[in-house]
Amino acid sequence: MKSKPILVLSIIAISALLFACAPAPKQVSVEVSCDEFMQQQHISQEVEVAVGDSLIVTLCSNPTTGFEWSETAQISDQTVLQQIDHKYVAPEAKGDKPPAPGTPGQEVWTFQALKKGTSVISLEYSRPWEGGEKGEWTFELTVVVK
Repeated sequence: MKSKPILVLSIIAISALLFACAPAPKQVSVEVSCDEFMQQQHISQEVEVAVGDSLIVTLCSNPTTGFEWSETAQISDQTVLQQIDHKYVAPEAKGDKPPAPGTPGQEVWTFQALKKGTSVISLEYSRPWEGGEKGEWTFELTVVVK
């Protein structure tokens, strides 16, 4: 009768040990600056992530110009990769001085790697109104989930 509680405790201990040894999901980041977009308007990159990892994509953005990145990324295979979040991050103040007017900030997208495979994220920097410039800058990221 005493062996049953010991067996249960042993199973719990082994399960906890196996869980603790499993690799924790990582956060992988890709960032493109305004300087990089000034040199090359259409940028393509590739990144590898593991299933369960978060992918953070950060791109230069300056809404004072009328341009904005697409809110929702185009994802070629949404069973492999899913967009979780998108936000604009304003430029930071330097000491007690606010950022100068027209200082660019960043737009940040968060994605979750769902399963093994390959998916392509496409983003476009445009003036969204009718007749506005489209695809002034583009960013394409091939994501290989292992």
